[in-house]
Amino acid sequence: MFDRLSAYAPQALAVLRIVTALLFLLHGTQKVLGFPATEMSPPLMSLFGLAGLIEIVTGILIIIGFFTRPAAFVASGTMAVAYFMVHAPMNTFPTNNGGDAAILFCFVFLYLVFAGPGAWSVNKK
Repeated sequence: MFDRLSAYAPQALAVLRIVTALLFLLHGTQKVLGFPATEMSPPLMSLFGLAGLIEIVTGILIIIGFFTRPAAFVASGTMAVAYFMVHAPMNTFPTNNGGDAAILFCFVFLYLVFAGPGAWSVNKK
């Protein structure tokens, strides 16, 4: 049974890549474009604004599977910085400081650096 499932690993990786990047992209559009609606509207020329731009650009690249490894590397680093600069100082526990999503994004993107884009990408392995 597991051998049959293993045959679909490239497609499963692509689904992970696309869904994660779509969620990441939404974080960026929320910061930069105010969509989906939010109370946060940081100036574009701020750390939050820069993070939003990175989230939009790398999110789009990762969704389409174009330069996935370098884009995922930048996205992963951005989330590591976000966690330690914004979330960690608030509380030790990620579930209490709101940083659990940043950690998850960081490690999924780090995995994509090593695994590549999987199936359905503009530039395959």
